[in-house]
Amino acid sequence: MVLEVAILDVREGRARAFEAAFAEAQAIIASMPGYQRHELRSCVEDASRYLLLVWWDTLEAHTEGFRGSPEYQRWKALLHSFYDPFPTVEHYVPLFEGGA
Repeated sequence: MVLEVAILDVREGRARAFEAAFAEAQAIIASMPGYQRHELRSCVEDASRYLLLVWWDTLEAHTEGFRGSPEYQRWKALLHSFYDPFPTVEHYVPLFEGGA
């Protein structure tokens, strides 16, 4: 399992519009092969910052499957204009896991 992590800085005054666009866009990513689940979290300290977490079966499911798909073009059209600066996306694998 691979965790995709992106900090999304949304242009000032566009947070509500971004959230509405993401509500539509999340169905796109959820339909992709290799997708497991996702979370979009809002920042407590900065109302225009979000944290996107997406769990994938493999790195390639994200980087080749999703990003190489026609559906990614729709994702880009819905969301990419909101970001300033454009986010860095990183991928993580588990080393240790804990729980309550």
